Amino acid sequence: MQLSPEVRLLRFALVYGANASGKSNLLEAFSYLKDFWFEKRQDIDEPTGVIPFLLDTETKNQPTEFSLRFFVGSVRYWYILKIDSSKVYNEKLYYYTTNQPTLIFNRELNGGQSFIKFNPAVVKISQTALEELTLKCLPNMSIFAARNQVNISITKMDDARDWMRSKILPIIDPQTNMFEIAGKKIHENEALKKYMLDFVHRADFNITDVQTNKVSTTLPTAFVSAMIADNKVSAEEKERLKSNSNFDSIKTMFQHTVKNSRGIETYMLPNNLQLDGTRRTFGIETAIYEAIERQAFMAIDEIESSLHPDLVEFILEKFLREKNESQLLITSHYDPLLNTVDDLLRKDSIWFTEKDESGATSLYSLVEFRGLGKIKSFQKSYRNGLFGAIPSIK
Repeated sequence: MQLSPEVRLLRFALVYGANASGKSNLLEAFSYLKDFWFEKRQDIDEPTGVIPFLLDTETKNQPTEFSLRFFVGSVRYWYILKIDSSKVYNEKLYYYTTNQPTLIFNRELNGGQSFIKFNPAVVKISQTALEELTLKCLPNMSIFAARNQVNISITKMDDARDWMRSKILPIIDPQTNMFEIAGKKIHENEALKKYMLDFVHRADFNITDVQTNKVSTTLPTAFVSAMIADNKVSAEEKERLKSNSNFDSIKTMFQHTVKNSRGIETYMLPNNLQLDGTRRTFGIETAIYEAIERQAFMAIDEIESSLHPDLVEFILEKFLREKNESQLLITSHYDPLLNTVDDLLRKDSIWFTEKDESGATSLYSLVEFRGLGKIKSFQKSYRNGLFGAIPSIK
């Protein structure tokens, strides 16, 4: 489903802030919600994974609240979740046909049990199906995870679920090992390989070809037995291991073309001999390609890690030139990007995080400041503390 012409959303947002100011937590909120929607709980005593604000004697015992507004095609949704480390207190989903939201469902906790109520004007559901859904909706899991265990159709709810499943991609941070995933995707997708070769050529990586081969390794019997006994391994994977104990991996080789006294020569180098910057670039750009192809949302924490500043700008410029509904949210400490405001980046795409004396994070936009039209250098203004969100070094 495509956005209607009258709906206009930013495709890109950049967040600045000092270390430990809350930038990464903002990105993690998206990751948490996606996991929570689809994670089935086996036991009511399993934790939800929510960590409250611990720097206050009151809030550490209070539920955490999430509020997410999103579009599925031209339909606007509003999801609300109130949850602590052990249970869900409230879960709601609305959609908009006018300026006022219309309720789809409301799930509340009463006496330790979840009670679910659908709006009869929007959702037609039998009493039997509702009772089954309520039974499967444990207090520590999402109604969406319970809904996936019941063979019914709930159109408006399912549209939101499918959006979350396909349109929110995993977060990339400086520790994310994207290179092996990139090799696998390149092995399976010739169009992606062509895209990446064009990218590295334009980015002057001296790489002229990528070759990938599947390598199968037989896992040790003791390791297979341990995996089968592990409760965290899915039943499907356990069955596969019983009949097939092979582990498939992708071996990636890079062709480097050089010019020396003998002329032009090519050399094949394995992935373990590639520099960190090359490996991270391949991982990030492969992920961005997937976001563009799926017209999805993706977040990257500290995008400049292991990358040259010019390469960061090239990656962002290339993404912004795409004409589709993919969205990118990044955090960065690389403030020279602020010098591209109005040339590459829009003012309303710049955001800041700052912690107050209580340790709480506030998120605010560049456009909340007055007199932006008179500023000659946004980077210098940021460095001089005009926008806050910088470390207080004494």
